[in-house]
Amino acid sequence: MARSRGGASDSPDAASPDASPARCRARRAGGAAACARLAPLVMAAAAMAAATAVPGARAFYLPGVAPREYAQGDRVELKLNKLASTKTQLPYEWYSLPFCRPARIEHVAENLGEILRGDRIENSPYEIAMHVEERCKVLCRTAYTAEQMAQFAHRIAEDYRVNWIVDNLPAATRVVEPPTADAPSRIITIYERGFPLGFRGSAEIPGTTDGVAYVYNHHRLVLKYHTDAAFDGARIVGFEVEPFSVKHAYAGAWPAAADTPGGKTPPLTTCSAAQPVSHDAAPQPVADAGEVVWSYDVQWEYSDVKWASRWDVYLYATDEQIHWFSMVNSLMIVLFLSGMVALIMARTLRRDLSRYNDAADAKEDAAEESGWKLVHGDVFRPPAHFGLLAVYVGTGAQVFGMTFVTMTFALLGFLSPANRGGLMTAMLLLYVFMGMAAGYIAARLYKMWRGTNWKGNTLKTATMYPGIVGLVFFVLNLFIWGQKSSGAVPFGTLFALLLLWFGISVPLVFAGSYFGYKRGVIEQPTRTNQIPRVIPEQPWYMSATFCTLVGGILPFGAVFIELFFILSSIWLHQFYYVFGFLFVVFVILLITCAEITIVMCYFQLCSEDYRWWWRAYLTAGSSGLYLFAYSLVYLATKMVVVRVISVVMYVCYMLIAAYTFFILTGTVGFAACFWFVRTIYGEVKVE
Repeated sequence: MARSRGGASDSPDAASPDASPARCRARRAGGAAACARLAPLVMAAAAMAAATAVPGARAFYLPGVAPREYAQGDRVELKLNKLASTKTQLPYEWYSLPFCRPARIEHVAENLGEILRGDRIENSPYEIAMHVEERCKVLCRTAYTAEQMAQFAHRIAEDYRVNWIVDNLPAATRVVEPPTADAPSRIITIYERGFPLGFRGSAEIPGTTDGVAYVYNHHRLVLKYHTDAAFDGARIVGFEVEPFSVKHAYAGAWPAAADTPGGKTPPLTTCSAAQPVSHDAAPQPVADAGEVVWSYDVQWEYSDVKWASRWDVYLYATDEQIHWFSMVNSLMIVLFLSGMVALIMARTLRRDLSRYNDAADAKEDAAEESGWKLVHGDVFRPPAHFGLLAVYVGTGAQVFGMTFVTMTFALLGFLSPANRGGLMTAMLLLYVFMGMAAGYIAARLYKMWRGTNWKGNTLKTATMYPGIVGLVFFVLNLFIWGQKSSGAVPFGTLFALLLLWFGISVPLVFAGSYFGYKRGVIEQPTRTNQIPRVIPEQPWYMSATFCTLVGGILPFGAVFIELFFILSSIWLHQFYYVFGFLFVVFVILLITCAEITIVMCYFQLCSEDYRWWWRAYLTAGSSGLYLFAYSLVYLATKMVVVRVISVVMYVCYMLIAAYTFFILTGTVGFAACFWFVRTIYGEVKVE
């Protein structure tokens, strides 16, 4: 089972924002460093990994990714991905900052999901060869202006992190925990997305000035490999980076030829093959104009981890107990609602039906004995704005199909994190191809309610939801483009999205609507009276607003714990791969939406209020309101955002998510209530 907040290694840990190399280095000065808190978490995670390490039990191949064997001396390519920050949510391309550049910058082919996520993968000037170790190898020396230094300082202040990739593995961060009186120094590997670009100086960190930014200009690349008699060469099974900030010095003058590819650089006096870089070195500030020497080490370590299990350290669920609590919480809600529904169906409804039918056989007037039979002549009366309701239900069916199939593929492992952007690409394509289901269901409902303008209603089904989402997305994209972020979707990609929408989705919606409208009208079990029945005055607790808001609490309560991990994955850039838990919670959500809607609908009909169509949709759909409210709480308590545009992005995207959740849950509630009403009125004998 995978996890959403990091992974496990020889010394794993749940990633903490305080556990940076700079802060760990502060332990030497006697400061209260965050790394002291890592030990119990590390030991607990290691114990869990050891307890569950069944040979072969966790081995699986990630679909679409084939292992690659490297021979001695083969080139290993290091690719550069975006710079990302949880404080701004605005990614930037690697070369948006003046780093060392190769002779030619090449962009790796991207899929649609990667572009929408802001991934921009490029080649790097790092030279890595299999089994060839390097010590203090100079990458380049660059003279920076004050403005360029300010760019680095600005990105460091906003906690931007570096995302590198080797053999399709993201870089994990190595943190050195300094020795204490009770324990020696040890290395802790934090498996989260990226490592820091730099750090800000403070009084706790020796050799630094408070408030000054320092860049990590030396990187120790630790590559783990595995060999086996079943294949030739070696496979890379781990990629870790330990960043250092070192103000390099060198002997003599730096020759101009050294800045050209293949040029010989003078020896550095701050490090050598015999004297590796340490965290005690004077750090490299980026406060004023000056030069920065970029360097790196390459270390190779053998690992017993097999290639098929190399992602386990990123995805291992050390917080599995929280997910189990989420499932137990959801199951308790379902059991409670199931008990209520069983009570209604097995006792109340059976008693009502028996009494009604016995009275009908005896030709007695039993109309005043209960409320829900009294409205049999109005319960299937078309609701107000039935065309819009048909559009929402059809769109909900489209969203449900997309969600269910995507989650099934993810559960089976076809949408692994190794396939960057695969999840989003699958969701978009599945939504497009589910357009036929949307058109078919919307047309069936529209015809059932005796609608006549089926073409106009089909056009609304095809354009309303994607039009609203697309408009918000396009406006936000303009703001992101104004920030010069790589998260801005290029206009070519926007055009491709429009082609998917108008070229595939809209025709499929019309095709589904055509076949749906050709079918016969859905016949109702009772006839509708020509004159509507007067609805008696309802008590306050049966008002539409109160019942709708109450009905949305339980579906949201079934998923809100898992929602925390999903939001952390999206907005805090953490790994999420617990699709087994997510699928179970999704099924529980569907059951909860269906049952709470049935219960509330039964109470409404018993109070002789037959206007259940829209209320059935809104009862379960109101859980989207609670999702949005929770997202605002998450923003206030879990996130640190430093830009206004970031807050606007978060609120708008969560509005889209809540709106989608409203459509999904509302459709499930409507379908369950429709089945329930047709079932009970189909069983009662009506003169």
